[in-house]
Amino acid sequence: MQRLSVNGVELDYEVTGSGEPVLLISSVLADGLLPLVAQPALADRYQVIRYHRRGWVGSTHTPPPVGVADHAADAAGILDHLGLARAHVAGHSTGAVIATQLALDDPEIAETLLLLEPFVLSVPSGAAVLQQAGPAFEAYGRGDHEGAWAAFLTAASGLEWSTCRAVLEERVPGVVAQAVKDADTCFGVELPAMAEWAFGPEQAGAVRCPVLSVLGAATLPFFVEVAALLRSSVPDLEERTIEGVGHLLHLQRPEPVARAMGDFLSGHPMARG
Repeated sequence: MQRLSVNGVELDYEVTGSGEPVLLISSVLADGLLPLVAQPALADRYQVIRYHRRGWVGSTHTPPPVGVADHAADAAGILDHLGLARAHVAGHSTGAVIATQLALDDPEIAETLLLLEPFVLSVPSGAAVLQQAGPAFEAYGRGDHEGAWAAFLTAASGLEWSTCRAVLEERVPGVVAQAVKDADTCFGVELPAMAEWAFGPEQAGAVRCPVLSVLGAATLPFFVEVAALLRSSVPDLEERTIEGVGHLLHLQRPEPVARAMGDFLSGHPMARG
């Protein structure tokens, strides 16, 4: 990966392919979106940009608090560094939250939004989700970082840890070991920031670009509730459901997820000129 400086931090990034730019914003698994990069529906038609957000892998670690708006500003800075005034912006889970904030903060930047199950804790069931994450925070507090990830990803994915880990390692070898290294960022910085982020009908109604909401058919009720919020409030929304998967939809079945994204993008080309 290459490296750039933006907003006083250094971020690792990578650009592949050619065509209209698509910025991928990862969730708590820094390379979790990597399986999408190789999918023909994206790789053959678009310039795909991915990066490690501040605090993850080799990008600069800054002390908390680091809020959603900080990450959105970093994403905007990456596009500016690359000389891109506009881009399609895609994100998964907490990365989808950051993508949404970018579209709200800089409406001229986001040509479209592609949201894979945003982690919106301000919906009514968000408090229960945080409670369910209690064992993960307890394990983290004991210094058991792998146990913390096991508890958190099991709760988020709905899969037993052995199954979940197998899916992760098959798609992105070494991803669990890297997640353990990133535990301080996830549990000490990222999740507290997500708990403070407020997003409801008013904010959803302020998103002016076309939005794609992608949901796993076997996902948790929490993410179904978030999808319902988007459906009822975002002015220009399309939806896709991926059968047989939950919150790790892009890791479990990257091909249909990438195809859904590509189909949506082909229907919303960037204006020429």
